[in-house]
Amino acid sequence: MNNRIRQLLLQITALEDELNEALKEQSGRLRYQIEGRRVVFEQAIKETHRRVKLGVFRWFLTVRPQNYITMPVIYGMALPMLLFDLCVNLYQWTCFPVYGIARVKRGSYFVMDHQHLAYLNIIEKAHCLYCSYAVGLLGFASEVVARTEQYFCPIKHAERILGAHSRYEHFLAYGEAEDFHGKLEAYRAKLAGEASRIDKPEYNGPPAR
Repeated sequence: MNNRIRQLLLQITALEDELNEALKEQSGRLRYQIEGRRVVFEQAIKETHRRVKLGVFRWFLTVRPQNYITMPVIYGMALPMLLFDLCVNLYQWTCFPVYGIARVKRGSYFVMDHQHLAYLNIIEKAHCLYCSYAVGLLGFASEVVARTEQYFCPIKHAERILGAHSRYEHFLAYGEAEDFHGKLEAYRAKLAGEASRIDKPEYNGPPAR
């Protein structure tokens, strides 16, 4: 990795830290606190939320017809997602110990907090929980795949790809053949030395050789 790319990655990390601080400031303005896994709003905010909440009957009257039509398809994905979740867990619990890769902490990718919002009715909360599960599952699976790719094939593509996982930017450049197998072992050694982390794992490439 050349110095220019390294500097850009450091800038991205700094901007992410700045974004996290800004989000913390925003939470202070919205006047809520996180207590364990529960989000608690100030009483005045909670009362405001309740005033704008749509009752279930009124909510049904406002739903767009196309939403009713597609709802069976959306919720029909629940079973495939549960099966996918089971398969990803089975894979990492079976194979990662063999490869010497730290298992991904599944629970860290699932954030279920929309049920604490008083301006959502029970159906809206159910929708939000379903979406939160789907997003968390994809994030969890992405990290499992990312660690697998780092172990077997830490090579970038010739063309830019969208939605690349957090480890991708530290992979070898396309066509970087010099001492490939030695560098591959360095990537694997890095994986072996990692411990499971929450949220987005901090990854800074393989050890220096």
